[in-house]
Amino acid sequence: MQLAMVAGEASGDLLASLLLGGIQARWPALRTAGIGGPKMTAQGFEAWWPSDKLAVRGYVEVLRHYRGIKAIRDALGDRLLRERPAGFVGVDAPDFNLGLEKRLKAAGVRTVHFVCPSIWAWRGGRAKKMAESCDHVLCLFPFEPELLAAHGVAASFVGHPLADAIPLAPPRAASRQALGLGADDEVLALLPGSRRSEIQYIAPPFLQAVARLAKSRPRLRVVLPVAPGLRSLVEPMVAAHAPDAGVRLLDGQSHAALAACDLTLIASGTATLEAALFKRPMVIGYAMHPLSWQLMKRMAYQPWVGLPNILEREFVVPERIQSQCHAEQLERDVLEWLDDAPRRDRVAQRFADLHHRLRQNTAQRATDAIAQVFSL
Repeated sequence: MQLAMVAGEASGDLLASLLLGGIQARWPALRTAGIGGPKMTAQGFEAWWPSDKLAVRGYVEVLRHYRGIKAIRDALGDRLLRERPAGFVGVDAPDFNLGLEKRLKAAGVRTVHFVCPSIWAWRGGRAKKMAESCDHVLCLFPFEPELLAAHGVAASFVGHPLADAIPLAPPRAASRQALGLGADDEVLALLPGSRRSEIQYIAPPFLQAVARLAKSRPRLRVVLPVAPGLRSLVEPMVAAHAPDAGVRLLDGQSHAALAACDLTLIASGTATLEAALFKRPMVIGYAMHPLSWQLMKRMAYQPWVGLPNILEREFVVPERIQSQCHAEQLERDVLEWLDDAPRRDRVAQRFADLHHRLRQNTAQRATDAIAQVFSL
């Protein structure tokens, strides 16, 4: 028996690997295959294509890679219709997965989508497409199933697997020791994204801010986790924008960096939720191709882009998007956090409360739903 899956980038690979842990524990003989990354393959997943083939963000960037991505989706759909798996689980990547799921569902293959697309934030028209594509949606956040039900989409709140995987009490001391950081060091974690198209726009202002901080806060230690295969992109940027700031590049280890740091300067995305689950204050930054930004901002339904702010329904942490994402502003935001310990403590408590709300034993809830949809 086979279960097909697709995860489209580093964050999807992480979410899918956590789901796969539950699937393998419940059905040890179940073969899983499709598109995935290194964390999924470590769980025994057979990756016919690597997930980084789909790691493109923004309208302009997607257009550049559209033909190649469509060819992969068509080839995968053909193969799955030949092999007829027990079911298909699309993990995030809605632009890729919903179209594939619609084709599979129309041919009688049952489909589950893991992670409700953020129709509550933008592109609400996707709800209709989801009704045509998904037999069931596994939702990370408690308000989503009711929203989907209004559009005729069956869904379950399963909690967030990261809330199960990340300890309630972050291992700060152990992580600092593992990274060679002192107990009293002031540490900034720099996370400018996991996609090339992100890093090209976000890393320069982040690093320029760090260069300024090296002068105003010379004892600040800076660590920068680098996603697999991206060191050759990041190293020259560090040399160009912050050559004397002592930025230390890590091979992966983003969770260790978040556990060890006092504060993170971080790109908007799943990583911001990880930072919140580690109870870390943050400055969220994001930038993209100007045309992509003009198209996206017109479709936004709410004032927040960062997941911690969206879930708390207010600006708990600052967001600096597009023209506001520049070195001077980012430096000011970082210094305000570092100089205000009571504010850091307050946000840590809010994030602890959020962690408890999202900690729902996702593997159990998700596999219960998958078992019913796929009759496993």
